[in-house]
Amino acid sequence: MKILHTADWHIGKRLDNYSRLEEQRLVLDEICVIAEQEKVDAVIVAGDLFDNFNPSSEATELLYSTLHRLSANGSRAVVAIAGNHDSPERIQVPDALAKVCGIIFVGFPNTEISPFCTQGKVEIIRSAKGFIELSLPNSDVPLRILHTPYANEQRLKTFLGIEDSEEALRINLQNHWQELADLYLDNEGFNLLATHLFVMQKGGPMPEEPDDERPILHIGGAQAIFTENFPKQVHYVALGHLHRYQVIDKNPAPVIYSSSPLAYSFSEANQSKYVVLIEAEAGKLISYRPIELLRGKKLRRKNFDNIDDAIAWLHEHSDDLIELTIVSDNYLEAADKKRLTEAHSGIIQIIPQIKKSELAETSAEIDLSLSIEKLFLEYFKTKNKGQQPSEGLMEVFREVLGTEEES
Repeated sequence: MKILHTADWHIGKRLDNYSRLEEQRLVLDEICVIAEQEKVDAVIVAGDLFDNFNPSSEATELLYSTLHRLSANGSRAVVAIAGNHDSPERIQVPDALAKVCGIIFVGFPNTEISPFCTQGKVEIIRSAKGFIELSLPNSDVPLRILHTPYANEQRLKTFLGIEDSEEALRINLQNHWQELADLYLDNEGFNLLATHLFVMQKGGPMPEEPDDERPILHIGGAQAIFTENFPKQVHYVALGHLHRYQVIDKNPAPVIYSSSPLAYSFSEANQSKYVVLIEAEAGKLISYRPIELLRGKKLRRKNFDNIDDAIAWLHEHSDDLIELTIVSDNYLEAADKKRLTEAHSGIIQIIPQIKKSELAETSAEIDLSLSIEKLFLEYFKTKNKGQQPSEGLMEVFREVLGTEEES
């Protein structure tokens, strides 16, 4: 059996005002090609299918067309769970039509999927709240999946009966998974858990979330789910939420964030992105292998204190999206900013950074005999640690001053 693990597609997401939809078309096409070339039997999409609760028609069309292609006309199972960016109601809306293609949407915790069989022989042979067992046309091994999409505090209380305390969330989820594992998971099949949660090793380092990712640090009052909370019968844990590929733990099984398919914030600059190919047999994980995704633009961020050096570097990375920090003694001149933007069409942000002055702020007495221009200059220096205002700023000040005098 081969399974492809992917997550955090965030279809419709923008980078500031820059649309990423065309890049998403390309990278989702790449994921489909990998599934086809590797002849995978199932695909797991571990949450954050969309970037917001009300996706555009273009984003919706891209999701459905991609999942339909991945399903290979009902001969490949596709399981997609909701993440914290998704509306669980919207995720489950196309349920009846999706099942015809072997696409299983899970929006809520404790969702129970009714059994079905596609013309391509993808069949749900057992189902319970939070669990499905699949028979796949090209595998003699059943695939068992414990599925827990993201839910806010109220939904966790409603669906799983979780009390409002940090430890209660972990214990209740652990008990929920363990109960299902004891009932349905043995070594006659391959056992996978798919969830969209913030997961870490107990006592281990806290994984970093992307700058613009909505944190899942307080689901039900908890900071994280620990890898020790997963049942020992599970052979692989497919995670969504964190955008960098990482193996959180290998006990009780590999616990893995597959990564997002594109870099979605500049905190992810220079990251490689992956899907994970899982090979399995009855009662055993044979291997898992990250496959790097190559489509879409790279995000790059860099600091410069020289405009000419910055322009030369921009020319070397003409196909990338850029966050540029210009370090200087004074504010960035309009002419320099124009040179930079003309050198590269993919600059998302230019951040001016004034060098720290060795001069300390002083509380000198104001000399009212100075001209208004001199007073402004001295005021500016006291507010900016001795830095002189740029000539461009002074010209604007003189223009404003002239307008005031005329009126």
